[in-house]
Amino acid sequence: MVVIRLTRGGARKRPFYHVVAAHKQSRRDGQFIERLGYFNPIAAGNEVGLKLAVERVEFWRQKGAALSPTVARLLAQQGAAQPAAA
Repeated sequence: MVVIRLTRGGARKRPFYHVVAAHKQSRRDGQFIERLGYFNPIAAGNEVGLKLAVERVEFWRQKGAALSPTVARLLAQQGAAQPAAA
């Protein structure tokens, strides 16, 4: 089964996460199928904190991929932010 989840990157105490589609049984930072965006929880100023390819996320969801709870929250957060910017 495919799951859309976060993989951790960045230095110690400076987290940076990539949003990826990966096989459920692969390790957190192991192999993945496709990179779908990123999440920077410590973005400051005019840095972009969250960037997702929403159309690719929907593609994987139509194929049966499950969202992790954190990715579901981030997707809802970005969905709420887009209409305000448009």
